[in-house]
Amino acid sequence: MGGNRRKQDHFGKRAKREKYPARSVYKLEEIDNRVKLLRPGMCVLDLGAAPGSWSLYVADKVTSSGRVIAVDRAPMTIGLPAQVTAVTASALDITPEQLIPMIPKDGFDVVISDMAPRTSGHRFVDQSRSYNLFIRALELAADLCRPGGKFVGKIFVGEDFEDARQQVRALFGTEKIVRPKSVRSESYETYVVGMSRVSRSES
Repeated sequence: MGGNRRKQDHFGKRAKREKYPARSVYKLEEIDNRVKLLRPGMCVLDLGAAPGSWSLYVADKVTSSGRVIAVDRAPMTIGLPAQVTAVTASALDITPEQLIPMIPKDGFDVVISDMAPRTSGHRFVDQSRSYNLFIRALELAADLCRPGGKFVGKIFVGEDFEDARQQVRALFGTEKIVRPKSVRSESYETYVVGMSRVSRSES
C-alpha cells in the first residue's frame, strides 16, 4: 500500500511549511527572481491556476494594489486574497471577450501558464498535448497582454519546442528559457519566458 506515492522532497516540505498547496510555487519564484517578472500594482492572468500556489505567490507580489485573474477548469478550494478573482473555466474554451471586462484597458501586465496535460505515459503524446496548451496560453497572451508586457508558459520539451520558441519571439522582444531547480530531475518540462510584448502592429 502506498508504494507508488512520491516521496516528498525539500520543496514539498517547504511548501507545506509555508502553507502553499503545491511545490510548483518555487518554480515561479525562481523565474520571478531571474527575470524580474512581478511588481506591485500589476494585473496578472494565471492560466491553469488550481490548486492556487502560483496565484497566492503572485497576489503577494502585486500586493493589494494589483489584480490576479486565476483561470482553471477545476474550482479553487483555498482561501484567496481580495485581489484574486477565480474563474472556473477551461483555458481552451475561455475567450478574450470574457476576460476583457476584468482587466485594465491596455491589457494584462503578465500572462503566466503552468498548464500541463494529464500524462498518458507516452512521451510524444504528452509533448504534443503540452505544446497545444502552451500555444493556447500564448494565443491568449497575444490578445490580452499589453505592449511591453510579459509571458511565462510551461512546455514539455519535444519536437515542437523550437516552434514554440519562435512563436514567442514573434510576439516579444526577448525570449528566454528557464528550467527552475525545483523541476524534478526526471521531468522534461521547462518554461519559455517572453519579455517586452511588441505592439500588435509589429507582431
